[in-house]
Amino acid sequence: MKVRVRPWGVLAIVLILSIVLSGIAYGALGDRLLSKGSKGPEVIELQKKLVQLGYVVGKTDGKFGSKTEAAIRRFQKERGLRVDGLAGTQTVKELKLLTGQSTNSAGKAVGNKNIDINLLARCVNAEARGEPYLGQVAVAAVLINRISDPAFPKTIADIVYQPRAFSSVDDGQINLPPSADAMRAAQEAINGSDPSGGAVFFFNPAKTKNKYIWSRPQIKQIGNHMFTK
Repeated sequence: MKVRVRPWGVLAIVLILSIVLSGIAYGALGDRLLSKGSKGPEVIELQKKLVQLGYVVGKTDGKFGSKTEAAIRRFQKERGLRVDGLAGTQTVKELKLLTGQSTNSAGKAVGNKNIDINLLARCVNAEARGEPYLGQVAVAAVLINRISDPAFPKTIADIVYQPRAFSSVDDGQINLPPSADAMRAAQEAINGSDPSGGAVFFFNPAKTKNKYIWSRPQIKQIGNHMFTK
């Protein structure tokens, strides 16, 4: 007995196979190594995460081209990863970490309604302009850490404009437009990165003799800033 397969049936089979094969070829971001020339939804997700952190990738079109590779290399360099331009396990892991849910240093979720990213970036720009990028992220993290500390106000605006909290408010530098790095540092801190180690204060040891700030338990120094509890 012969089985007759109608033309439309053949087309349906081909379509189903193509969908199945595409699902095999492209899984979730991190399932395979992505490099220049890679294509697919994983690349789109990769590009979106890079854009979220402030990197320029051109169009988020699912095509891993020169701009995406350059963005990956810059990200790797700034995060202390091996600079190879490839979206491998460690690079993707770090990207996912920095573009996940917003948390404070204790790992608790921080509501975005309490965080004005533009104001946060302006404060980073005013207080840490010229500091290493990691130091800028740390300054942003300090402000976010204060939200969960009962000794401080509960919004970025109230923290920034708390009387005598930041010299940049007194001298007007808070009103300067933030740099691209300051914006990216603010976003990274909002996404949970905290190079300060949970600090709620920072200061320049060469520029202050304030006894109170010097009495705070010191965590680490990044660039010209000391970060303290």
